[in-house]
Order: sequence, then structure tokens, then C-alpha cells
Amino acid sequence: MTNKKQEQLNKVTKQNDNDAMTTNNGVKVNEDENTLTVGERGPSLLEDFHFREKIMHFDHERIPERIVHARGFGAHGEFQVYEDLSKYTSADFLTNPDKTTPVFVRFSTVQGSKGSPDTVRDVRGFATKFYTDEGIFDLVGNDIPVFFIQDAIKFPDLIHAVKPEPHNEMPQGGSAHDTFWDFFAQNPESTHTAVWAMSDRGIPKNFRQVEGFGVHTFRLVNSEGKSYFVKFHWKPVHGLESFVWDEAQILHGKDVDFHRKDLYESIEKGDYPEWELGLQIIEPEQEFDFDFDILDPTKIWPEDQVPVKIVGKMTLNQNVSNVFDETEQAAFHPGHIVPGIDFSNDPLLQGRLFSYTDTQISRLGGPNFNQIPINRPVNEVHNNQRDAMHQMNVHKGQVAYHKNALNNNEPHTSSKEEGGYEHYQEKVEGHKIRKRSESFKDYYSQAKLYLNSLTQPEFDHTVDGFSFELGMCKSIMVKQNAVNQLNKVDRELAERVANNIGVEVPEENEEVQSDAKDSKLTMEKFDIPLPGHSVAVLINDDIDEETLKSYAQTFVDNKLNYAFVGKQPRNISEDFGITETFDTAHPTLFDSLMVYANGQDLLPEVEEFAELTYKHNKPLVVNEEAAQRLQNSKLSLSAPGVFVSNDPATIVNAFDRARYWDR
Repeated sequence: MTNKKQEQLNKVTKQNDNDAMTTNNGVKVNEDENTLTVGERGPSLLEDFHFREKIMHFDHERIPERIVHARGFGAHGEFQVYEDLSKYTSADFLTNPDKTTPVFVRFSTVQGSKGSPDTVRDVRGFATKFYTDEGIFDLVGNDIPVFFIQDAIKFPDLIHAVKPEPHNEMPQGGSAHDTFWDFFAQNPESTHTAVWAMSDRGIPKNFRQVEGFGVHTFRLVNSEGKSYFVKFHWKPVHGLESFVWDEAQILHGKDVDFHRKDLYESIEKGDYPEWELGLQIIEPEQEFDFDFDILDPTKIWPEDQVPVKIVGKMTLNQNVSNVFDETEQAAFHPGHIVPGIDFSNDPLLQGRLFSYTDTQISRLGGPNFNQIPINRPVNEVHNNQRDAMHQMNVHKGQVAYHKNALNNNEPHTSSKEEGGYEHYQEKVEGHKIRKRSESFKDYYSQAKLYLNSLTQPEFDHTVDGFSFELGMCKSIMVKQNAVNQLNKVDRELAERVANNIGVEVPEENEEVQSDAKDSKLTMEKFDIPLPGHSVAVLINDDIDEETLKSYAQTFVDNKLNYAFVGKQPRNISEDFGITETFDTAHPTLFDSLMVYANGQDLLPEVEEFAELTYKHNKPLVVNEEAAQRLQNSKLSLSAPGVFVSNDPATIVNAFDRARYWDR
């Protein structure tokens, strides 16, 4: 984070060791443990202004949580562009490679409340606030590049359908229920996004390893006024990984905060998450050259047709100081743009431009939410807006209108050449109508493209995702209608899901007849760097201190996170030893496993730990003693990704793949 933004956040009240307690009006407090009463056992007095202020503030500590994206976690960082992009845009932060721009990023789930688990199957929000010298630019996107609906007027319907059902307020945090899948079956435009959500993309392993997408088509506008259509991408430097469904379900109970804890601890250790910013750019004259409408938010621009140009890097390097002040009060808005960036006529984006201001006013108590430090731009703000709830600025002077002569017409407007924002002058004409463009009405081709592009394990996992979600529905009609929709995309998917949930396979094969693929859609396209992964070392019996230290040194040298797990903790030094037990550790919390045995029979907990790691296709290393004792277990020592070795460095080679799907 740059100094400008840090100075703003530092303006909040700090507490030092020698600060005297005061009321919010600055009066020093001489006692803070007893209310003012008549005598020691008498009634409390209404005149106790300190108690009234303290309890009043407590009563109002919680603000309304977001209707969607309530479960979120954020961090600060910085962005730097690799090259001058002035050919495409006049945006200062995208044209000056020497400039570092502070950012704040908030990751979130969509459906669940603020207290729901991190690891549910859901779309993840990926919202980035750029504090540029020209104002704030909010890139408010998701980890899936498409959305369920094409027009914002249907957003309340989508969210009402996916939220807990109103008659019983269940289920919390997921879409596996009747109303969502009824919406899916009756609104075929949701098909493409549903296929993404039911794939491995719907259960990411952590926030560090998700892609980010702006979803919508925006415009870049250069200083000469030329416009380009653009889609924004975040490509994770640490690779792209997901859970398997069984693993994600277990984690709901083992660690409800798994994703936020991973992000927080990574930054605290200095293993900073990084993403590269990518742009897909289409010339205006190419707008109608594709077999999809580039303004349709339920469609991707296939990367094999429109390559992603990598233009910069974002690094998250500082955790928030206070989650409420920063993460919860952060007010994102797709309408927060800077000169050089403009909107397209995407009907979903157009509706979001209206909705987000309304939401922030409701949540944050009035129109002055942009004066909260986390929302404040780094450049100065001058205008004639006054008063309203939670006004933090003290405005001086006689004049609060434009134009004026009493103050020499200050604050004055700026021309485009002086940095004033000017909308792209797109020619628009037509009748006022309520009608969807015919070019938006292909609902299935890109869903088929996505399925065609998956590896066999990824396809199988997508079948499992649909089977679980639809299997949780109570209505046979809803299940059947949903399968009928899948039958219009892919026959094999429809048949397998129908058989799994006990409904009829549609008689007629209506699937899209296409073998088209996009090589960039499979998660297998990403290399997975070794640093940042975790290994659990199970200590079945005694292990000498030097062996333990040699293991630890190997992990540190390869930037692997690790924990030694035993029946009881054992402190070798203040900050080193067997820190976890079989009660506190679990294989779903780690990316790999090493089993150390030294002559004794394996504890039942060790065998169970190894078998679940094996089931979830993770790298597994056992020493020779442990291998002898695992001969009769449920795992095969000759299976891919299982290594018999006494050398702790074997784990490095074991991470040739993050998962061994051929096990």
C-alpha cells in the first residue's frame, strides 16, 4: 500500500499505552465498570451519560449486512502496469509503468449470510478498489466470467430464488434447494453460469488461487477519443486450484474460516498473493464479428478467439487493521470509474450502475459513505454537495452552488484536457421498448463449449456437482425440469445426472452439436507453483529432535507450510515442536501428507488420516516403516502420487501435481 492511502487509514483513532479513556465527546472517564446508582444497591440513574453513550453505541455496532456477498474478507495491496497502454486508454494508472497504485480487494461468497462457511459451493466475489490519482476505479467482479441473468431487472428474482427459502429460512450458504433450480429450469439464460458453478470452479481451494473477471464488457477510451471494447481478467500467479466436493463439505465443520484464514496468514508470513491483470480487447468495427453478442453478460469471449493481453501485476501485501472499519464498510460500485474507462450497453451492467448507490446508502446510513477512510480517494475532493447523514467534513464559506460569482466560480469544472471526465460519445437511437436482443438468445452453445473444454475428471466433478445439488431438491418436477435443460446442452451430462437423482432421461437428445473447445477454460492450464502449499507430518511414535528439524528445514527451504501432528503436543523449543494433535488437525486442512513411523503399530488416527488424504487425490509420502504397516489399509502404495521414502525432500517431487486424478 502506498503512503497516501496509509495516511488516510491512519486518521482513525489510535490507542496508545498512555492514552486516557474518554467519552466520544472527549470527557475523561474515571470509572468504567459500574453504572451510576443511588447507593451501592439502588436503582441506576438516567443521568449516567457515560453508560448511555457506551450502551447506545454497542446497540448500534452492527450495520445491515450486504444482501449478497455478505460473507467477505479483504486485504490491501498495490498495482503496477507493465507498459504504457495509452494506445487504448487515457487512464493514468494504466499508462505510467513507474506509478504504483494502492488497491483494496474484497473476496466473498454470494448466497450466504455473514456467518456462513467459507467453503460452500458458490460464485465468489472478487472486487478491487484502485485508489488512482484521478479518483477511485472499482472493478467489481467475480471468480466466474459470466453471470446467471442478462438483464438487471431479473436480479431480485435470481437472488430471491437462490437465498434461503422464505418459509423456513433454509438452506444457508448454498444453492442446493428447490427454488434455485426451479429458477434455473425456467430461465435458460442461467445455464452457462450454472455449469461453471457446478464444476470445480464453484469450490475454490482458497482466495489466492482464483481467477477474477470483470464479467461485463467495458470500454477503454484513449486521449484521442477512440474507444475499444474490453473485458478485465485477473490471472493468479499462484495457479488455480479447487477442492473436491467431499473435502469442501468436511471443511464446513472443521474450519468455517478456512479461506479467510489462508489469505490472512499468507500475508502475515510474507507469502503475498499476486495476480496479473489481463485485458481482452475488441476493436469497435469487430463488434458483430462473433457468433455471440459481446455485450451479453452470460457469454465469455473465448480466449482462443480473443487472447488475453497481460498488462500488469497486483500484489496483496497488507492485512486490514480492523475488519469492520475496512472490509465491512468498503463500498464498491461498478459506476466508480476514471477518465479512460467507460461503460458499454450491457443491460446487466447498466442496472448495476443504479443499484449499487442505493445499496450503499442503505447499508452505510446515507450518501456520505465515500468519506469513510476505506472509501476515500487519495486525491482531493471538491464539490458543492453538503450535509446529509454522517457528514464528516466541515465545509467553510458562503457558497455551495454552481455557477457562482461570490467565490469566483469555485470549485470549477475541468475540460477533458485538464483531466475532466468525458463520456464516450456513442451514437444511440431507437424506440423505447422492453425487449431482449435476438443476439442474446443462444443459451446453450457456450455451456457446451465449457463442458467440451474440461478434462475427464473435471467433467466427472461437474456431474457430481449437479447430482448433489439437484439431489437435495424435494420437488420431482424441479429435478425433471432441470435435467431437461441439461439435455439441451450435453446428453451425457443429462443422462448421468438423471440416473443419479432418480428422474427420467429425456427421450429426445437435444444437445448442442458442437466439438468446439477453448484451451484456456480448463483449470489444468495453470502451472501450480510449489511455495504456499502445506504438508502435515504425522508422528506415529517418538522422533528425535534432529530428524524433526531436518524435516522442517526442508519445508522452509522449499517455502512449504507445515505442521507436525502427534498424539500429544511436544514443545522442543518455544516456537517449534509437535504443535498439532489428531483432535485439532485434519487431512482436509493440508495439501499433502507425510507419515513417519518408527517401529510401532500405526495409530488408528494415522491410518484414517492417510486414507482420507489418499481419497482426495493428494500427494502422500510414507516412510518405509509406515509403508509396512499400511499394507492392509484402503490405500495402494503403488498408486500415482504415493511415495515410499525416508527422505523428506520427496515431498517436493510429489508436488509434481497438486492432485493425482488418475489414482
